[in-house]
Amino acid sequence: MPRTTKEQEVVETFGQHYKLVLADVMLAIERDSCGSDYGGTSWTTKAEADRISQLLELAPRDRLLDIGSGAGWPGLYLARTSGCDVALTDLPLSGLQIAAKRAVEDQLAGVCWTAVADGAVLPFRDNSFDAISHSDVLCCLADKSAVLKACRSAIRPKGRMVFSVISVAPGLSEVELETALTNGPPYIETDLTYAALLEQAGWQVVDCIDITEDFVETVRRVVDIQETYETPLRELLGEAESAARMARMKDRLAAREAGVHRRELYVAMPAP
Repeated sequence: MPRTTKEQEVVETFGQHYKLVLADVMLAIERDSCGSDYGGTSWTTKAEADRISQLLELAPRDRLLDIGSGAGWPGLYLARTSGCDVALTDLPLSGLQIAAKRAVEDQLAGVCWTAVADGAVLPFRDNSFDAISHSDVLCCLADKSAVLKACRSAIRPKGRMVFSVISVAPGLSEVELETALTNGPPYIETDLTYAALLEQAGWQVVDCIDITEDFVETVRRVVDIQETYETPLRELLGEAESAARMARMKDRLAAREAGVHRRELYVAMPAP
């Protein structure tokens, strides 16, 4: 599927990031801030992943599709704790290679598939999955409607989709909006609400849970922990990149503490 220059840059940025996620200091930061050690790039904590599993009602022999899987968090964790089969999809091969190795190490009870695939063009037959998850993925993709429609085709009639997403808070001034866009994911802005996007794609919203407060606390925790690991981060990334990384994180924390971003957890089922 053709991608714009910006979209390709996003893919390459994530691809480069996955080359670092298994470094000791990166895993230590992830463990201390999110409770996971998969090399995750979303803001999903272990507690949130457990909640997602419950909302999806995962069970052994269910088939889970995890979109934007990266290095396997939380898709592999959901499969390990529930016993379900899982298909992991993403575009950067570097992340999926890490996930495939971790799937073997975890000795999953179910089957694990990996596929380099665009979320808008999924390589699966219709009605293939009982559950779909994606964590902070749609805010990094331009064509959200196409992804939601592809998910709708892939889900079985009684299946569920649960996903987290970061969005621009409503009612912002022009200055606040600029702050939100500058400090948010690459495609955070939407013309329609996610509820409207879901309806257009053939979904019905079962629940929408505001998890902004937990999100801000996680970002705050990451900033504090990164400062604790300042020396090993500098050794891994170099002086300039380490300083730039910390500055970006502090700017994003300030924006989120100011209330310009919202993070929500959606639960959806196929509309009749």
